[in-house]
Amino acid sequence: MIHRGRVALVRIQRRVKTRKRTMDDTGWALKSLIKARVGHLASSTRDGKPLVVPICFACRDATIYSAIDQKVKRRQPLALRRVLNIVENPRVCLLVDDYDEDWRKLRYVIVQGTATLLNRGREHRTALCLLRKKYRQYRYMKLENRPVIKIKPVRTIAWRATPPESQTGTVKPKEYH
Repeated sequence: MIHRGRVALVRIQRRVKTRKRTMDDTGWALKSLIKARVGHLASSTRDGKPLVVPICFACRDATIYSAIDQKVKRRQPLALRRVLNIVENPRVCLLVDDYDEDWRKLRYVIVQGTATLLNRGREHRTALCLLRKKYRQYRYMKLENRPVIKIKPVRTIAWRATPPESQTGTVKPKEYH
């Protein structure tokens, strides 16, 4: 799974126009996305009212998937604010960060992208398979009739407090289009 995720995120990197960046510069960011157990998905209504929710997700072929699972929710899956937001305004942002009391270890990856909903079909089944491999809790949930959020990255920003060994000083956020 790590190999597939790494390949997918390398594809994201290849699509992106970079300024003389190497895999060494961004490898940690790709690994962070693959390894992360939780991310924070930001969406907004058509008129800009924001919403941020924690999500579980998996990556494959330059795409990020997140299921609307069976955890207790206030509404039916298709009536959830994040789902309604995606229907109204497909632009979303996913934040994955590593916090540590030692601030030299701080880092984050932001993926800005376009979201769609998958309700059935081959890609829906593939997404559920990926999510069940990553999260054992999903193996016991009936997710086949629930939507999956599909995010196609448009831009990625990565930052970490500690620079690579070859550099000194604070590293500025790097953008990948």
